[in-house]
Amino acid sequence: MADRNYILNKEGAEQKLHRMSLELAEHLNGDAAPVIIIGIRNSGTVIAEKTGALLKNYIPNNIEVISLTMDKAHPTSVELSKKIDFNNLHIIIADDVTNSGRTLLYALKPLLDFHPKSIQTLVLVERMHKLFPVNPDYVGLSVATTMQEHIQVEVVDGEVVGAYII
Repeated sequence: MADRNYILNKEGAEQKLHRMSLELAEHLNGDAAPVIIIGIRNSGTVIAEKTGALLKNYIPNNIEVISLTMDKAHPTSVELSKKIDFNNLHIIIADDVTNSGRTLLYALKPLLDFHPKSIQTLVLVERMHKLFPVNPDYVGLSVATTMQEHIQVEVVDGEVVGAYII
């Protein structure tokens, strides 16, 4: 563990999640439409659950967290943990790290047959290597890295304990 190049520790990750939840609550304030937070498995689902729990402290909206599964390298099929009518709902897509924007773009696939009130994206760590026209709306930490470096968000027992560069 000591040889890892940590860019975020547990306390820092909690602060980032709290700040993003406050920003999200500010944006949603005054609109009573339900909120669905879609976490991209596996770490993205933890980010979604933490965000949903924090958000409940600030807005009265019904908030539900579901998960999305896809092969991030070849996202041909995208599956949700629950079928939902997304019409007139606020949708938040949550992931741990965004790199090229591909995962967030493909996460939109199941939503294309609906007319949600809004769709926003939230990531704990953003890298600056966009290949697709998707920029997260809520970012915990932006990091400039080389194309060869990767960022790993570390989750233990449902808690974000840090993020490091590989």
